[in-house]
Amino acid sequence: MKTLAYEIVDVFTDRPFTGNPLAVVFGADELAKDQLQAIAREFHLSETVFVLPSTAGATYRARIFTPEEELPFAGHPSVGAAVTVARLGRAQAGPLVQECGAGLLPIQVHPGSRATLTGGTPTVGAEQDPAPLLAAVGLSTADYAGPAPRLAGCGLEYAYLCVVPDSVARAVADPAAARAQGVVSVSVFGWDPVRHTAHARVFVPGHGVPEDPATGSAALGLGVWLVASGLLPGAGESAYTVRQGQELHRPSTLECTVTAVGGVARSATVTGQVVPIAKGEIAVPPFVG
Repeated sequence: MKTLAYEIVDVFTDRPFTGNPLAVVFGADELAKDQLQAIAREFHLSETVFVLPSTAGATYRARIFTPEEELPFAGHPSVGAAVTVARLGRAQAGPLVQECGAGLLPIQVHPGSRATLTGGTPTVGAEQDPAPLLAAVGLSTADYAGPAPRLAGCGLEYAYLCVVPDSVARAVADPAAARAQGVVSVSVFGWDPVRHTAHARVFVPGHGVPEDPATGSAALGLGVWLVASGLLPGAGESAYTVRQGQELHRPSTLECTVTAVGGVARSATVTGQVVPIAKGEIAVPPFVG
């Protein structure tokens, strides 16, 4: 029986069995998309990343799957894959380039099993009515803090819903309401303007992830939203922190920066640590053509 080597790592944490678990799979170069999806469904983590040879001169190519579908980009698989590739000697620590559906993304692997990911081109949408998002996460207008929600991202967009800090823990994903309101993904967070820290929860019903314990792509997009909403400066580089996962008993810390020019975010980074948890082999699913 043919098998593939894999590792399980926890991302955006310095302690095992916290952060966001990730499966990093090697040797799947010849597998079809349906076979990769079957493996991701078997692991049933929020994401599984397949590390493949680059087709564009990058250090490696990453294909990222939730249990339901392939994503063009995601943060914790990007950080987790880069640190794992360097730790296993498949690339030297330092500056790497990841090829993925969002393009060629620079990742810096630091000593201490940390990596900094620079997201793709920032995007931000128009202001939205908060009511559909509040309904999708079981909250009411009394929980809403503002500024207005917007879609924002750096390769993968989320809707950002700023609520009263005490309301974050009471959010409950309502998949039926999300479908009815057309909500694919939402980051619900409370913002501390003094410490520049967000207590966030990320629900992704549209991609088969009820709640994610640490979401690098959402942390990147949050910086874009914060600049667009006037909560971070519109010029220069600003640092901010995202704390996530407490409600899932998997506390995570994402250290971020956003750089803005003329009131518009131009780039964002997210940094986190990666802890190896397990390794093994998984069978190759049969090809269904």
